[in-house]
Amino acid sequence: MNAFLAAEAGIRQLHARCADAVWRKDSAAFIDCFVPDGVWKIAGLQMRGRAQIGRQFEALTAANQHVLLRFGLPLLEIGKGEATGRTNVIELIKRVDGQAQTSIGIYYEHFVDVGDRWRFRWRHFDFHYLGPPDLSEPFYPCPEYGPPPALPAEDDPTAGFRVTG
Repeated sequence: MNAFLAAEAGIRQLHARCADAVWRKDSAAFIDCFVPDGVWKIAGLQMRGRAQIGRQFEALTAANQHVLLRFGLPLLEIGKGEATGRTNVIELIKRVDGQAQTSIGIYYEHFVDVGDRWRFRWRHFDFHYLGPPDLSEPFYPCPEYGPPPALPAEDDPTAGFRVTG
């Protein structure tokens, strides 16, 4: 039980570091949350490696003044130095054009303990909603992977909102 609690605390700290980096639009802090060859899948995009993740992070955050990222409690399956999980996420977004948006989704993740702390090895985000904060827009259809520890396959596309252009 102590190993589970230590891993859970480390993963929750990782989520906190990630949320802080997103709020501050700090690309260096965001990519430090990943292992060097980590994968980030979001909005129909797939990035591998810290350099690619950093460039896309900067592109995705450019239109936002701030994003408050709120992670729910992660549902985890923990092994020796590795873990998988799913975490509900809500984002409160203030765009540079003055608009407000909310997103709701689920991160499916593979984590690894690299000695000094936990980092992301693979993240897959399915958008369930992106729109006005009053939730007046329809929710996106998303696959149901089953109860935890079920996850999408590593090559499955992300669902919901997609970056175009």
